[in-house]
Amino acid sequence: MNYKHRLLIWLSLALLLCSGHSIYSETDHPDVIIDGIAYNFYPQLYKHIHLESPFTTPEGDVVVLVETIDGEFGLVPVTLGNDDSLDYKERLWFGRGRQLLVDTLDFPTLAKTGLHSEKELGEIKTITGKPVDEINRIAKPNHSSGAGFIADDEDIISVLKGDNKLVHTMGLTHTDIAESLFHVFNVIQEVGKHQGKAKQRGNVCRIYYNNRDININYLGAKGWQESIFNDEILGYWQIEMSCDLKPAELIYLEQKYQTLSEDDFKFLTDKLTFIHTGEMVFFYAMRYGFYEGHTSYRADPLAVAVIFGLKSIQELDEDFNGNLYNALRNHFRSK
Repeated sequence: MNYKHRLLIWLSLALLLCSGHSIYSETDHPDVIIDGIAYNFYPQLYKHIHLESPFTTPEGDVVVLVETIDGEFGLVPVTLGNDDSLDYKERLWFGRGRQLLVDTLDFPTLAKTGLHSEKELGEIKTITGKPVDEINRIAKPNHSSGAGFIADDEDIISVLKGDNKLVHTMGLTHTDIAESLFHVFNVIQEVGKHQGKAKQRGNVCRIYYNNRDININYLGAKGWQESIFNDEILGYWQIEMSCDLKPAELIYLEQKYQTLSEDDFKFLTDKLTFIHTGEMVFFYAMRYGFYEGHTSYRADPLAVAVIFGLKSIQELDEDFNGNLYNALRNHFRSK
């Protein structure tokens, strides 16, 4: 091989590496081509990817950019879907499940608009055919689960009403919130399909989303949690999602909430930037507009809005008239 041939090979490799594209990718059959660069979806990994996330492919698939614990990057398709390939009781660990299903029978307005009707919530006596009183009984702490699905001073209707008001105040819908949460779940599912062991957390530790860096941590349980409704929803994953506030956001909160004690200010920032929950809540949010009450597994809609970049800190503060602290702390007490 002469000098010119060697030089051409090295130049080609250098250009490929500078573009951020992996020299090991199967670009003969790319999953997506963006700005002339061919990419394959996870488990293909790259040293660098500079793309907005999430983005939608020409075929209509939603894709997010993820980072591994080794500092490599991948593209994961996270489009919501409906299928019957998710059933922990049958050892079907990695599927979409019925992500797009909304309880049209009990909540027709939710199905049409993405928000509840206060009138419908005030009149409802059963949900999925189960009496509201029975749901309230098993949803309290130390019944169906130790942590419970609602706090002792809450009931299912007061929580549905309370969270519906929060979401409406932000100018969002339950669909908006649920879609973002499902994107995390679908990353877990796609990673799990390739690693083969349901209980391992996988190698993805971060999702880039609407100019937010979302840290994720997840681990499978030994069993599964049964639903409080008459549905197929089960809980298996322990999922944590968090982000860091930008310096300007932290300064804004420090100025606006300077009268809070140090502990109360920490409560405010922690609640806005950290969620510990399970995938049941993702399905509940879409199907019923339910994020759990004020329990340790609550996926507060305000926190979802911050972590996923759906609203800025300043926008949220203005939405709630400078009262974010109480919006996060106050329970939806039963009447």
